[in-house]
Amino acid sequence: MFLYAINIYDMQRREKDIETLSHLRQDLRRLLGELKRSVKVVFGRSPLVKGNVYEMARKCGKPSCACTRGELHRSMALSWSHSGKTKLMSIPPERVAELRRKSQEYLRVRRARARVSVLYKQILAVMDRIEKLRREEP
Repeated sequence: MFLYAINIYDMQRREKDIETLSHLRQDLRRLLGELKRSVKVVFGRSPLVKGNVYEMARKCGKPSCACTRGELHRSMALSWSHSGKTKLMSIPPERVAELRRKSQEYLRVRRARARVSVLYKQILAVMDRIEKLRREEP
């Protein structure tokens, strides 16, 4: 009777493990699909520009200028970090759209990279669980 109970328990555990393995395999397929979509962004061919395009508003410092009455001088700029310091470059009007597009593409690549890092950890965790469930004593 005792052996019969152990055998039934072992069979139930095996059935549960098989169901769990099935769910884990589905999770792994989903994660790998998401990884593929994330990596696809990096295969783009358009150029990238590190930084952020934005409009600056500032005063020039001349006492008789309209900017002292609140009508600030406006210009577009590209800001980025280099060696821990923020760099700033004024952008001519004809290049604003181009640099904005390139900086947005850079941001997409960086976000995809961050997502790949997270997915990598999740994939390894699922693989470890699958291995643990498939492993048996020699």
